[in-house]
Amino acid sequence: MKTLALVDGSACSGKAVEYIATHQDGFQGKDGVHLLHIHPPVPGGLARSIVGTDAINAYYESESKAALAPAEKILRDKGIQYHAAYMVGDIPEQVQAYVTQNGIELIVMGSHGHGGFKSFVMGSVATKVLTTASVPVLIVR
Repeated sequence: MKTLALVDGSACSGKAVEYIATHQDGFQGKDGVHLLHIHPPVPGGLARSIVGTDAINAYYESESKAALAPAEKILRDKGIQYHAAYMVGDIPEQVQAYVTQNGIELIVMGSHGHGGFKSFVMGSVATKVLTTASVPVLIVR
């Protein structure tokens, strides 16, 4: 099954990747597991005009690599093949674009990310992805 794990470096996204790693026979496609981090865009043109596009792109890349690193380590330590990528934009829209472009059959994600309030049943990003995804979504808590 072609599986996409959405990661943000949070404990919950780490648990989602651990779940994949411990149940790898059901989740690992022929090209491994796909890891994706989506960074929200820096607001407005003012930031771009002050620091420049190159600096903002370097920021996106640096932050995304840091968010992907824990998930990559989990899969690498278990000997699981993976493909890691990052995108910038609206999370549900970018997830759907990635799913379509890569033939993803299942999305796995944590119930909360860095921005999630622990008292809620599920984080707002998880809820948005769950309601807009065109493929099944497995939420790991």
